[in-house]
Amino acid sequence: MISTTQIIYCLNPNCDYPINPVGESVCASCQTPLVYRYLWATGSLATEIPLETKVADRYEVIAPQIWLDTQPGIPPAAPEELPPIVIPYLRLYAERSHLPHVYGFVPGGEAGIDDIWLLENVPIDNQGNLYPAITEMWEQATATRQVYWLWQILQLWTPLLKLGVAHNLLRLDNLRVQGWCVRLLELQPTTATEPPNLQDLYYAWQPLLVCAKSSITPELENIIQQMANSQVELATITTQLNTLLLAAAGELPLTIEVAGGTDTGPARTQNEDTYYPNTANEADDSFVSHLAIVCDGIGGHQGGEVASQLAVQSLKLQIRALLAEVAAQPEVVPPNLLQEQLEASLRVANNLINSRNDEQNCQGIARMATTLVMAVQVPQRVFTHSRQQSNNAHELYLANIGDSRAYWITRNYCQQLTVDDDVITREVRLARSLYHQALQRPDANSLTQALGIRDAESLRLVIKRFIIDEDGILLLCSDGLSDNNLVENSWQDYAVPVLTGQMTIAEAVDYLINLANEKNGHDNTSVVLNLCRVSKEYLVPITPPQPLVKLPEPEPVTLDTTLEESTLAESSQALLDLELTPEPNPAPIKKPTRRRKKPLLLLGGFLVLLLGGTGLGLFAWAQLSPQTFTKMCQKLPPGIQQYCPPQQ
Repeated sequence: MISTTQIIYCLNPNCDYPINPVGESVCASCQTPLVYRYLWATGSLATEIPLETKVADRYEVIAPQIWLDTQPGIPPAAPEELPPIVIPYLRLYAERSHLPHVYGFVPGGEAGIDDIWLLENVPIDNQGNLYPAITEMWEQATATRQVYWLWQILQLWTPLLKLGVAHNLLRLDNLRVQGWCVRLLELQPTTATEPPNLQDLYYAWQPLLVCAKSSITPELENIIQQMANSQVELATITTQLNTLLLAAAGELPLTIEVAGGTDTGPARTQNEDTYYPNTANEADDSFVSHLAIVCDGIGGHQGGEVASQLAVQSLKLQIRALLAEVAAQPEVVPPNLLQEQLEASLRVANNLINSRNDEQNCQGIARMATTLVMAVQVPQRVFTHSRQQSNNAHELYLANIGDSRAYWITRNYCQQLTVDDDVITREVRLARSLYHQALQRPDANSLTQALGIRDAESLRLVIKRFIIDEDGILLLCSDGLSDNNLVENSWQDYAVPVLTGQMTIAEAVDYLINLANEKNGHDNTSVVLNLCRVSKEYLVPITPPQPLVKLPEPEPVTLDTTLEESTLAESSQALLDLELTPEPNPAPIKKPTRRRKKPLLLLGGFLVLLLGGTGLGLFAWAQLSPQTFTKMCQKLPPGIQQYCPPQQ
């Protein structure tokens, strides 16, 4: 450990002179953008290292426990065996929006007691400063944001509790906030013999309750007071907090402007991407502000464009019907139910593509599939605390499969909201490897799942719910844009112009596609931008608030799933015999390599969909692929065929 002048090395391995002074944005020699990777150093030894010290000949200590990696192009050191202290970080990798992950370590003593673990994806800005603690920003936050922060803590409670690190949610100085997002600085181990409970959270939240906004204080105080009762369950608190959150969010309206585009790119001869909405064709449809999709097709003798088109067409039908059903409900539909419905819709889309593969006897690399990133803005009517009715509670549901991504971008920051389904993620999530170790594998970026490769039972789906409480840009894109950290390195060039009205989102889409072709250029590129604005000019007082009027019921396709006992038993046994349990570690997807599925296995997945899925999904299947749908119905047991939707 020595004191030194601050320098940073260029990432370009072919750079003639890679050494640059800290503070420069691009390499003076080769003009490659310089990467500033600020890390959080954990452990008692890290707190004792003085500023301006260089550790392990690469890490510059710029603030207490904040280190800058001056050689970011070199993989960090990693131990041969991962110790228990890092396992929670790895297992919780899917929560990377809120939690740091392990970058590497600096060895200490022989017993490893003094090892310093370095964390990346930490709440540190691009200047090396910690984001403020929740207590620092609490009083100036809006009522919506105060409740939203607490909601996020509750959502993290169960996964952290399972891994023995939930006590880190009780330390308010460990909870940092970056705009809407609660982010933990670290996950410290504990010596406590008993896990924390809601009563502990009740005490931790008391300082926040004192300074809560007056519009939410009575309801929030009632909710937090219940947490002191050991008989109250987490689900009860979550439901009540969600009601309070939607009522607070409804105080402000939400306007969304959408634009999208796609391009084959300079290196490809055909475009396998599909996106929605195509605003040139659907500009007058109000539905376009509630659904955005980007799909990146993969392989197949027809080409991945068929798979991506099938996915988008199927999901358009299903989500449109789902939102009509939500609008018809007299009560707010809870997040878990909406997440289940969206998962069912994705499984329908998957099986539609999978069945097309089987119908055409596609095997190996001839099987087509697609990645997907989808955003659904669900408008629900709520009554706010100011005795007004709002038609939108600002809920945004996000799903991704494969490596197509979603980002939330404001004037001040860019946040990746999704986690790629690739070998790197799998190795980290299963606690087999640190991220940068897995990055060295030759198959690191190979996909571990995509829509249509396998039956829907093999999919590992994650649907996340967000609340839009600030002006920002939701960016959905294929990897033609996101590769090589292009979004993270360029967002400031268009975010501020768009948010200040100096650039339209259509112009921003064109800019991003051209940028992808210039800087990446190896793949098709598809982009959908949603410009979300929050303003006070929308609400009109009504007196007094009346119960919501139930809208006329749509005419969905419904299935009578009341089966005779013998038929149900026959169906259940058939499912048990089909071994639908997915493989624990399926082969990575470079190109589709799955063998042709046996007809009975597909039939089993179809039977699950018929008996336990959604009528909306079956309707979409029947509309988009009637021949395949009819064949599947004909293969069902006679007692079940009657439940297939009739063909027109």
